[in-house]
Amino acid sequence: MEIGISFRIKKFTHFDFTLCFSVLALTIIGILFIYSSGINSSGESVSIEYIKQIFWAASGFIILLFISINDYRRIADRTFILFLIMIVMLIYTRLFGRYVNGAKSWIGVGELGIQPSEFSKIIYILYLAHYLNTSEKNEKQFTRFAKAGIIMAVPMVLILSQPDLGTSSVFFPIFLTMCFMAGIPLRYIFMVFMFGVCTIVFTILPYWDDIVLGRSLPVMRVFTDFRITLVAVIVLSFILALSMAGRFTFKAKYYYWIAYGTGIVLASLIASLAGNKVLKEYQIMRLVIFLNPYIDERGAGWNIIQSLTAIGSGGLFGRGFLNGTQSHYRFLPQQSTDFIFSILTEEWGFIGGIIVFILYGIIFKRGLNIMKNAGNNFGSLAACGIVTMFAFHFMVNIGMVMGTMPVTGIPLLFLSYGGSSLWTAMTAVGILMSVNMRRLEG
Repeated sequence: MEIGISFRIKKFTHFDFTLCFSVLALTIIGILFIYSSGINSSGESVSIEYIKQIFWAASGFIILLFISINDYRRIADRTFILFLIMIVMLIYTRLFGRYVNGAKSWIGVGELGIQPSEFSKIIYILYLAHYLNTSEKNEKQFTRFAKAGIIMAVPMVLILSQPDLGTSSVFFPIFLTMCFMAGIPLRYIFMVFMFGVCTIVFTILPYWDDIVLGRSLPVMRVFTDFRITLVAVIVLSFILALSMAGRFTFKAKYYYWIAYGTGIVLASLIASLAGNKVLKEYQIMRLVIFLNPYIDERGAGWNIIQSLTAIGSGGLFGRGFLNGTQSHYRFLPQQSTDFIFSILTEEWGFIGGIIVFILYGIIFKRGLNIMKNAGNNFGSLAACGIVTMFAFHFMVNIGMVMGTMPVTGIPLLFLSYGGSSLWTAMTAVGILMSVNMRRLEG
C-alpha cells in the first residue's frame, strides 16, 4: 500500500507546473482581452464572449488535468478507430454543417456548436504518431511516407472543401516535422514541401498578375487558359514518363532528379487548378494582399491595415487596459478571435507583446524537452506534432496581425475566443503532460 502511494506521489512530482502556469497565464490574458474586445466606444460591455470563454477555460483545464493523469499509451492502439470517427464527423460537417464566417465547419443547434476540424488535429497527430512508430521496422521508407501522406491528405482535403484554408493548412507542417522525426528521407519531405509552396504560388499568380501588375503577362495564360493548362499538363506528364523510363533503363541519377522536379511542378499545377475551384475568391485574395495591403485598403487589405494601426499606436507601454480605440470603435474585424493580439499590443504595448512571447517561449521549450525525453517513440512523435501545431498557430497568427503572413483565420491558441480551439489546445497540453509524467516508464 505504501509503495503504491509512494509511486503515485513520485509520478505527480513529474507534473510540469511551469508548462501549466504558462498555459493558465495565457488563458487568463486571453479572457481579459476578449472582455476588452466587447467594450464599445461608450465604455459599455456589449458582449458576453468573455463569460463563455471563462466556462471553456475552466472546463478545458479539467480536461487537461484528466488527460495528464491518464496514460496516453493506452490510446495508441485505438487511434485508427478515432481517426475513422473523425473522418465521418468531417464528412457529416461538410454535408450538414452550418456556415460560420464563410466556412461550413460547425455542427450544433443555435448557440451550441463545435468545430470538428479543430479536434481533428489532435486525433490526426495521435494516429500519425502511432502509424509512424509501428511502421518503422517493417515497411519501406517510401511506403511509410506515402501512407503518412494519405493520413494527412484525407482530413486536410475534407476541411479544405468546407472551405477552411486556415485549419487545413495546420496539417501540412505537422506532417513534415513528424515525418522528419520518424526518419523519413529528406528528399521525400522536401518534395512535399516544394509541392505545397509551388501550389500556393501557382494559385495566387493569376490574381497577382491582374491586381498588382495591372496587366496580363502571356506566360500567365498557363494558369488562366484551360486549354493551355491542359497542354502544359500533357507536356509535363510526357517529360515525367520519359525521365522515369530513363531512370529504370539507364540507372542514371540525373533522370531521377528530372522526374523529381517535373513531378513537383506537374502535381502543383494540377493542385492549383483544384484550389481555384475550391477556395473562395476572398480567401485567395488574402494570400495576395499581405504583400501589399494598400492595393485594396478598403477591402481585403482592411484587416491588416487596421491591425498594424492598433499595434503601432500601442507604443512601448500601450494605451492602458480598456483604453484601446481600434477595437472599441470596431475598426478591427474578428477582434476577439484572429486579431486578439492587436488589441493586446494596443493596450499593453510592446511590453505586453513580449510577455506573450515569453509565455509561448516557455511552452515551446517545455514541449521540446518533453519530446526529447519521452520514454518511447510514440510519445516523442505525438509531442513533436503538438509542438509543431502550437508553433504554427503562433507564427502564422502573429505574422498575420503584423502583416508578414496572409490572413488565414488561424486563432492564437489560449488567447483567441473559441471553445473548440481552446479545448483542443488544453487537450494537447494534457497529452504533453501525460508524456512527461511517464517518461521514465518506457
